[in-house]
Amino acid sequence: MTNLDWLKRAAERSTTEHGLMGQVFAAYQSLEDCSANALADELGCDEQTLNMLALCRRPAGDAFAEQVQILCGRFGLEPFALVNVLRQVEIMGPGDSVATAGVPRQGVMLQLAARDRRKKEESSS
Repeated sequence: MTNLDWLKRAAERSTTEHGLMGQVFAAYQSLEDCSANALADELGCDEQTLNMLALCRRPAGDAFAEQVQILCGRFGLEPFALVNVLRQVEIMGPGDSVATAGVPRQGVMLQLAARDRRKKEESSS
């Protein structure tokens, strides 16, 4: 098994590990219906770099910005692109996220629906 084979298998396994970037990437690919190659292009890297990044811990908490900067520096990514992927998954992705920890996805969706209904009622008054 070559290093690239090992890396690809490890990245595939990371898609099921909570707290790893691989899980974020899998959720994003599902949300956006895009391939790993398309995601790599969006982040400005190749698939090998994407696989290495998949094995990293997901930035979270008070050190989110610092952790994003470290990842971007290490892998040569634009912070805006990486944060866009992270936030999209955080807002729309399955399961708990940093911003909604402890609030099930259904609860978040109900809050969004209630907010939209209030806006609609306010605009019709």
